[in-house]
Amino acid sequence: MRAVIAALAVNLGIAVTKFAAFLVTGSASMLAEAVHSVADTFNEVLLLVGRGRSARARTEEHPFGFGRERYFYAFIVAVLLFGVGAGFSAYDGIHKIIHPEPVRSPAVAFAVLGVSAVLESFSLRTAVREANEVREGRGWMTFIRRAKTPELVVVLLEDLAALLGLLFAFTGVLLSVATGNGAWDGAGSVGIAMLLAVAATVVAVETKSLLIGESASDEVVRALVQAAEDGREGFRVIHIRTTHVGPESLLVTAKVAVPAGADAARIAKGIDAAERRMRSAVPIAETIYLEPDIYRPYRNDRTDPSIRAVERTRRGRGGRAARDA
Repeated sequence: MRAVIAALAVNLGIAVTKFAAFLVTGSASMLAEAVHSVADTFNEVLLLVGRGRSARARTEEHPFGFGRERYFYAFIVAVLLFGVGAGFSAYDGIHKIIHPEPVRSPAVAFAVLGVSAVLESFSLRTAVREANEVREGRGWMTFIRRAKTPELVVVLLEDLAALLGLLFAFTGVLLSVATGNGAWDGAGSVGIAMLLAVAATVVAVETKSLLIGESASDEVVRALVQAAEDGREGFRVIHIRTTHVGPESLLVTAKVAVPAGADAARIAKGIDAAERRMRSAVPIAETIYLEPDIYRPYRNDRTDPSIRAVERTRRGRGGRAARDA
């Protein structure tokens, strides 16, 4: 959570500074940036609230816990970014384009934008460093698309949007001063609104997918299948289905083929052993349900995504074994 806390401290200080600069300069771009920073501050507060509420103990009504509260609050962040940040910036920018006003004391605006850029860069650097610890060499777009921890994605996109927004604000103020036409300042505010709308859309799409329920990554599924099949029980995974009930909590269900003729006690003992191996291989697999069955070729092998996941896992294990050899 270092990235969230760093972003909260930075955005709170920047918001106060930008509002003071707006009162001095009357710049629409500066007001848009101030509102942007206020929205970002509330966003970080919401992320902290979501993380705290997700740690509550399971109840009868919520037997799998409250891990998805983090996804819910991240989705609210997207709504705030779009509704408050983008909406207000667009309104104020269009108003200033229709009724342009000169920017007063532009030196103050430039100074505040410069300081804000330094602080936002610090926040972005913290978020990038935290993300590098978990993205495992994946590209940034893949990381954002596949990440199960919403806070890092939100802070990364917020900080990137903030730096680009500062560039838009600087350009708007600069062109207003250079041309004497305050409409450029309004155009900078509209540019910030469009930027925030794009960031909000990306966050909304990703958090909606997490709220609905995303499966574990191929690497995690591969580890689960291997752990289930590597014991002396002779189990074979027919299909496996996983879903994240939180960033650090995974629900796993699988149908496993057991040796023909095995008695119930032996099967039960083998399932317990397989579950222990699976939890050891993937500690976040808190809840595992294994259903014993006799293996039969299924007609829907090519259409059932859970069966395809197992076959893809076996191909990955085979390729890796060949490389190791």
